[in-house]
Amino acid sequence: MNDRKFGLVGHPLGHSYSPRIHELLGSTPYDLIDIAEDELEPFFARRAFDGVNVTIPYKVAALSLVDDASEAARAIGCVNTVVKRPDGTLFGHNTDYDGFAYLIDSLGADIDGRTAAVFGNGGATRAVLAVLRDKGAARIIVFDRKAEGKGEPERHGGTCEVCVWGYDALADAYAADLVVQTTPVGMYPACPASVCDLEPFAACGESGPGAKDGLIAVLDVVYNPANTGILMQAERLGIPHAGGLGMLVAQAKAASELFRGIALDDAEIERIVHELSFDMRSIALIGMPGSGKAAIGGIVAQMLGRPFVDMDAEVVREAGKSIPQIFAEEGEEGFRAREHEALVRIGRMSGAVIACGGGVVTRPENYEPLHQNSCIVRLLRDLDELPTDGRPLSQSKGVAMLAQEREHLYRAWGDTVVENKGDVETVAKNVIAACRNLR
Repeated sequence: MNDRKFGLVGHPLGHSYSPRIHELLGSTPYDLIDIAEDELEPFFARRAFDGVNVTIPYKVAALSLVDDASEAARAIGCVNTVVKRPDGTLFGHNTDYDGFAYLIDSLGADIDGRTAAVFGNGGATRAVLAVLRDKGAARIIVFDRKAEGKGEPERHGGTCEVCVWGYDALADAYAADLVVQTTPVGMYPACPASVCDLEPFAACGESGPGAKDGLIAVLDVVYNPANTGILMQAERLGIPHAGGLGMLVAQAKAASELFRGIALDDAEIERIVHELSFDMRSIALIGMPGSGKAAIGGIVAQMLGRPFVDMDAEVVREAGKSIPQIFAEEGEEGFRAREHEALVRIGRMSGAVIACGGGVVTRPENYEPLHQNSCIVRLLRDLDELPTDGRPLSQSKGVAMLAQEREHLYRAWGDTVVENKGDVETVAKNVIAACRNLR
């Protein structure tokens, strides 16, 4: 019988993925321990746990409440993992260090001698700076919205130069080799926003005209949405990039190892990231009008126990009139404007099933709100099986012409393709399987 006790200490504690991650890692039971500030010291003094993670606002305070701490924790100035040793003493470590180191290593990015532009100067930045220094960064420019101009550089360890600049000096940092985003900018629900434009960074130092390879990596510690604004721009520019989910799981793995005194294979990180990604991301169905997106989507939602959103129905509900009425009174442009407004809101959701309108792909501005947090499934159905009732464009242009105009867009947007053939339950299962298999 397992009588060990693990958990997460913080205040206030809302939704957290930590219990689920530690369940997958095997460090259970793992509880959320919401305690007020005046209860923190007595909690650690009682030592009625085997290992806990510590989150805001107690990471700095926890460092003074442990008997010993790792070199990384002392360098960073806070702990997020506390373990009770066999002799009863408390040992503190900062596994955010391990998490960010994993994120860099997962891209194969060589930091030695490089210049890093780090956006944000809050708690998350501490571990980032420690890792960059230890990996041999020559210069780190930290952008702080409270700063102005260029702060004086400081030497760390005799080799790494760290300076704090205001955003007014951003243009002088475009020669940086990598960009790290540690602020809440772009985090749900304010997504897909971005802390900066990567284009000048990518163009500076490029190997050839238009190569856009001036950056070796873009890293964002945010994990919701899966694809933040800055990561989607990195994707468009062809820059290697990684989001915060890998860091979240990697730091939890390091904590679990400390909790239980065992070593876990790094392959566990990839396995858990893959499983969480499926749970967290929505499933968005695109395809021709009448291809069965709403019908199949509804069944997929039932099978997975997820909320279901029919985008056409959302537009109708918000407009207070039918789609044919919207087209008649406002034209296609009016309908598309309403559709985009609804999509920006719905696209932020996690773990939903979304049936998109057939023409959602005709507006480029719709892609990022959908791509940021969804697996996009293109649903295929034979053209001669597509109904036209209540579908103004299918009636006015004809199904064949409409399909010809949109084919290249459906191909470009879809992360995977599922044919709508056979019974609806089988097709729904195929949609789920296709999303689970995506890497």
